[in-house]
Amino acid sequence: MTPTPESETVAPPVLSVRGLGVRFRMRGGRHIAAVTDATFDLAAGECLALVGESGCGKSVLASALLGLLPGNAQTTGAALLTGPDPAAPTDLLAADERTLARTVRGRRIGLVPQSPAAHLTPVRTVRSQLGEVLRELTGARGPALSEAAETAAGRASFPADHLDRYPHELSGGLAQRAATALALIGDAPLLLADEPTTGLDRELVDRTADELRRHTDEGRALLMITHDLAAAERIADRVAVMYAGRIVELSPAARFFGDRGPRHPYARGLLDALPEREFTAIPGMPPELGDLPDGCAFAARCTRATDVCAVLPALTPGPGSSVACHHAEERVDA
Repeated sequence: MTPTPESETVAPPVLSVRGLGVRFRMRGGRHIAAVTDATFDLAAGECLALVGESGCGKSVLASALLGLLPGNAQTTGAALLTGPDPAAPTDLLAADERTLARTVRGRRIGLVPQSPAAHLTPVRTVRSQLGEVLRELTGARGPALSEAAETAAGRASFPADHLDRYPHELSGGLAQRAATALALIGDAPLLLADEPTTGLDRELVDRTADELRRHTDEGRALLMITHDLAAAERIADRVAVMYAGRIVELSPAARFFGDRGPRHPYARGLLDALPEREFTAIPGMPPELGDLPDGCAFAARCTRATDVCAVLPALTPGPGSSVACHHAEERVDA
């Protein structure tokens, strides 16, 4: 990497997350540690894919960034979103609901939700919902509004002849595309895409992924939460692997999907489980988030576990990637 001259200003990341934690208070005083000490930066023009098994905390992390957690959630850490004044970012975890609703959601952060049917208004057509967002975010009015709605739908491969249908008349894949079209309106500096390819066939997965990549290549940041490693490989610049609420590896996508592969045994297991690779499942089940071990949460499923794994490994920088594993170096050299 070429050193930056002292006279040259380095732009801050669009999103800077430091030590983000989310715990849920349950009945009887029990707590569920859904996210623990998540730390990463996301730059303009970059796609970070957050991957991991269901229930590992990926969607909870996205909800925390948008202030959409339920009332029994407790957050720690910071999540700084750069705004018009780079010197005065917004801490998404500390911002009040008025700030989030009026200046963040939709304007500075777009969301492709994991459950689009729950986010679409059931008594209004897709055209009506696109029109409302277009008026609010772009100022489109009159005859131009209908054309803008069709253009917005096209960006997500939503068919124009379905624009006058209601959400209950859409298949799961069409609802997903409608939600994606709504999220792309306004071209927010940061887009959170939570399982954006769910319910789509392979051709539409690729088209949706490519549109998200174009959105990124135009200078915006994308945090893509996905189970679809093929889609992540297609468009991601970096990959963050989450397990039991913690990020256990943060790696350039070229390395992660390339010959050297990931350094954490769990991350390597995710790739090995793919049909086009070894098609070998990871043995065992993830631990309960309300009963995590003191040490490495993956140790019970890991063939490389030793006594040292009773101590929780920190996410530490290494050759080409950051990893939280006592045996990561050994894994790379094996």
